[in-house]
Amino acid sequence: MVRGGGIATAAPEAVCSCPRLTRELGTNWERTRLMTETLTLEAGSQRNGARGNGADAHRAYQRPSLLAVGVLIWLGSELMFFSGLFAAYFNIRAHAAVWPPPGTKLDLVQASIFTVVLLASSPTMQKAVWNLEKGKRASARVWLVISFLLGLAFVLNQAYEWSHFATRPATNAFGSLFFLMTGLHGLHVILGLVAMLYLLGRMRGEGGDPGELSVFQGVSYYWHFVDFMWIGLFSCLFLLKSG
Repeated sequence: MVRGGGIATAAPEAVCSCPRLTRELGTNWERTRLMTETLTLEAGSQRNGARGNGADAHRAYQRPSLLAVGVLIWLGSELMFFSGLFAAYFNIRAHAAVWPPPGTKLDLVQASIFTVVLLASSPTMQKAVWNLEKGKRASARVWLVISFLLGLAFVLNQAYEWSHFATRPATNAFGSLFFLMTGLHGLHVILGLVAMLYLLGRMRGEGGDPGELSVFQGVSYYWHFVDFMWIGLFSCLFLLKSG
């Protein structure tokens, strides 16, 4: 018995004793064996290549872009900047007998509502990123517009609060901190909105460009950071009280 391509096959000499017929059968059997081995090797190489290409693509997809790394490093410096604001806030608050000072009127309900509005823009922004990664550009634009409108509503509410807040920057230390901290954060929100408008302008075409996803991810990192910072600011300015 001779094995060819993993199947036990009878040797051609055992089929017939006629020399000519034996040679023909032997030639045909050899061709069949070689063809089976060739197809087996090609199929194996294709499977290995597919696994290799899939692994390379998966690693390339998981590898962060240089732009994303740069944005994360920059956000680290922004975190240090806001840490300085928080340090100043707690240092001044530690020396105050009553905080906020008497006569300070804060609209906690309104601030809480628009805090939820701003925080809701974070998952909608991430939804836009996921859709763009899947090639769903139209859906990504829709979720990006929703994120923009939520952020815009927050900024407009902050402008309203500034115009109606009885305590002014020169009134007391709380007023100075309130306008400084909310103003700097509002500036960051406005920059994020401008970045979203840039993304919308960049996504007007149907195909997109190779660097589009990296820019989109970088803007999303920045927007998540802005939302995260507001949680700390809102807690300090509206929730933490003493005296």
